[in-house]
Amino acid sequence: MTAEAVIVKMTPPSLPSWAVPPPEGFVAEDLDHIPDLPAHTELIDGSLVLVSPQRHFHHTVIFRLHVALEDFVPPGHEVVQEMGVKLAPKQRPEPDLMIVGPHAVIGGEVTLFQASDVILAVEVVSPDSQVRDRDRKPVLYAEAGIPHFWLIEEDNGKPTVFVFERNPVTKSYEASGTYHDRLKVTVPFDIDIDLTKLYQARTR
Repeated sequence: MTAEAVIVKMTPPSLPSWAVPPPEGFVAEDLDHIPDLPAHTELIDGSLVLVSPQRHFHHTVIFRLHVALEDFVPPGHEVVQEMGVKLAPKQRPEPDLMIVGPHAVIGGEVTLFQASDVILAVEVVSPDSQVRDRDRKPVLYAEAGIPHFWLIEEDNGKPTVFVFERNPVTKSYEASGTYHDRLKVTVPFDIDIDLTKLYQARTR
């Protein structure tokens, strides 16, 4: 019996099929086949994580950083926004931004990338996802071998970028810099971004 069949059998008629997980939990591929699944649902530790409505800071920083990164990625690399990455059978988070390398499959039918495709994962922290973004996701990304990770926090209405590199011995991230007004790094390649242009809060 398939996971989908188990879900339908166990779920009361008044609930969507994804509301009750199978006994063994979901796997990454299930997200492509569960009907009526809310957009941008993630899979963490076999459980579905539903995304709250985006705050203006979150949306704007992701969009403008995506545009800025396009000027620096080498040929064959791609900046990807809010798509899933399979880290393990029961781990399919959706980084706010990723840079994938030249071995990644790019096409209209692609719904997720493999961890080995990802050069950099970026998370912009939201109030409802602080624990996942700061604690759980970095561990999962590092264990899966993603070499670079950025965590972006809102600080007095402006973005602050915390940069991490994976230590291949410990298989965990180590902090390599904190950037407030200007992000200038040489890995994974040369990047120089004016962070003040990503977001400026306004009040009346």
